[in-house]
Amino acid sequence: MKPINHFIKQSVIGGLLVISPAVILFFAIRWAFYTVTEIIQPLATPIARHTNAPEVVVDLLVIILILLACFIVGNIVSTSAGKWLHARFDQVLAKFAPGYNLVRDIIHQFLGSNANSPFSRGEVARAKLFGPTIATEATVIVTSTHDNGWYSVFVPTGPNPTSGMIYHLPPEQVELLPNIKVDEALRTIIACGAGSGELFKKQAELVSS
Repeated sequence: MKPINHFIKQSVIGGLLVISPAVILFFAIRWAFYTVTEIIQPLATPIARHTNAPEVVVDLLVIILILLACFIVGNIVSTSAGKWLHARFDQVLAKFAPGYNLVRDIIHQFLGSNANSPFSRGEVARAKLFGPTIATEATVIVTSTHDNGWYSVFVPTGPNPTSGMIYHLPPEQVELLPNIKVDEALRTIIACGAGSGELFKKQAELVSS
């Protein structure tokens, strides 16, 4: 009886492991779609009224128009004149909305468009946060190098790597791992450390070779 129960339990768990990610992804996409359609209603409603097109078609059309507008603006701000206009636009918004600069910087960091973004320019390292003689280490991302050789490191928390702590450490407490990509390290953070052994083994093998 026990082998049968074990088989059923393992089969159910195995099925959940396969189906759950797909179901979660489906509901995430569904939530995102309905959120976006609610936001674009002020644009979609007049179009639907004048065209009598199905609501889904109108919503998709508005989303395409928004993406097209983002594409056009992105190309404009890549020019010298566009950069100048963007800088003036930022200055005006910063005067009337004090929190604008903070929101802008956060978005730039996460999207990797900022040259100083740890998610695009950072370097993976292992850091002894509590001193060179304390064996405890943490997976960190080096975000800045100081003139005196010290490092500023971001210590992400699992399973949410976008939050964490910032430490300023001397070089003897930081071991750079140039052969490990930031996204590889972040995957181990999201998995609460799972896969770290294989990742560091890969680094050691590359160094020894």
